[in-house]
Amino acid sequence: MTNEETISVLNDLIQLSKDGEREFHDCAEEVTDPELLKFFTETSQRCAEGVTMLQEEVRRLGGDPETKAVFSGAAHRMWTNLKTVVAGADKGSILQECERGEQHAVEAYEKALQEDLPTDIHAMVKMQHHGVVANRDRVHTLLQQQMQ
Repeated sequence: MTNEETISVLNDLIQLSKDGEREFHDCAEEVTDPELLKFFTETSQRCAEGVTMLQEEVRRLGGDPETKAVFSGAAHRMWTNLKTVVAGADKGSILQECERGEQHAVEAYEKALQEDLPTDIHAMVKMQHHGVVANRDRVHTLLQQQMQ
């Protein structure tokens, strides 16, 4: 894989992670439940840390890191906001949208891991993939608890 291709993969993950950071931040602003507030806030912060790591790698490779989210993420945020308003900030609706977003992130990270990334970058992406899977699983658990 060329340096430019590696940078492109990392920049895609940066955009995705920035989407996740914003989505979790937005969700934290909509909930009053202390457990959800803590989860959304901490997860947003972890996404931001992941963005920083990815941006540092892009710079190390001589590239310009992405600084904005992708349109699909922006569209997803608009949909989440719309559902939140319509549903009156219903926890179940918020969690369903978060689960959908995290599943998309899991798939994107799995696609990146199929690329022929340099060993050190592959290890970092794999570590972040584990975090995204943990986020999705935690959202799923919270959703199941909410539905009981």
